Amino acid sequence: MSNALRIAHGEFGRVALLDMDRSLVRHAHPHCHVLIKASGADTQFAVGDNLVPLTDTQAVLINTWEPHAYVHYQERPRTIILALYIEPDWLKTFRPNWAASGAHGFFEKPAGEVSPRIRHLSMDLADSMLADPGAGVTQEQLLSDLMISIIERFTPWRTLSHAAPDFRAHRNPIDWRIRRAINLIRANPKAVQDVDSMAKEVGLSRAHFYRLFERSTRMTPHLYVNLLRMELAVKTVVHSDDSLAVVSDSLGFAAPSHFTRFFRDHAGVNPSEFRQVARMGSALGA
Repeated sequence: MSNALRIAHGEFGRVALLDMDRSLVRHAHPHCHVLIKASGADTQFAVGDNLVPLTDTQAVLINTWEPHAYVHYQERPRTIILALYIEPDWLKTFRPNWAASGAHGFFEKPAGEVSPRIRHLSMDLADSMLADPGAGVTQEQLLSDLMISIIERFTPWRTLSHAAPDFRAHRNPIDWRIRRAINLIRANPKAVQDVDSMAKEVGLSRAHFYRLFERSTRMTPHLYVNLLRMELAVKTVVHSDDSLAVVSDSLGFAAPSHFTRFFRDHAGVNPSEFRQVARMGSALGA
């Protein structure tokens, strides 16, 4: 079974050190997502239509909202992965145009060769998280240096001026009916259980709704709903003292066991372990 060794959270988003030995379902995040192998066997992620290796010398780079899945073959040994989920508003504090990390296309390719500096910084960050979960200031500085090195190596935004460009041009145009559906989903992910009803609510047939939704967001309605439910689940599990049964009900799951399975399939660990590990030390920068 996969384990969360350490989880840190703060204004930057999340950093997790994960000991993985099981696959994850196809999912997405509202952050740019970087995966670096810390130790163990080489492994792989399905990013879009590509199977991308994660090795000592290659990082996996996933854009905001980009569907992906962890693919673990049972005959392979475990892999310890340093997973970064980085908020665009935090990156914007370094350079204004790095807010583009919130748009599709921030990373040009789904993988990149790890430089010696990126390797060194990522291993220092992982070692620090294991040795002293509460060393927030030191770890945030390591994360800052690591993300600057990653962006300067792997994105076209490193060469642009400090004036923030209109990165919205990188997004697909969103049909107004899909925008309305997205607003409904965001307002109450718990209530969105029936895609047919959602399509009817915005005046579309089911088939047309699916086509427009995927064209606008690059993901299915179900995947989008699950993305929002998972992010709400993570925030509630980490920041509230509600029981997991209460969290499960608030997110619209029929039973706590269904919520636990959903959380484990998306995060690799169950919500009780995620909460325990995330609270082991102070949030970075706290």
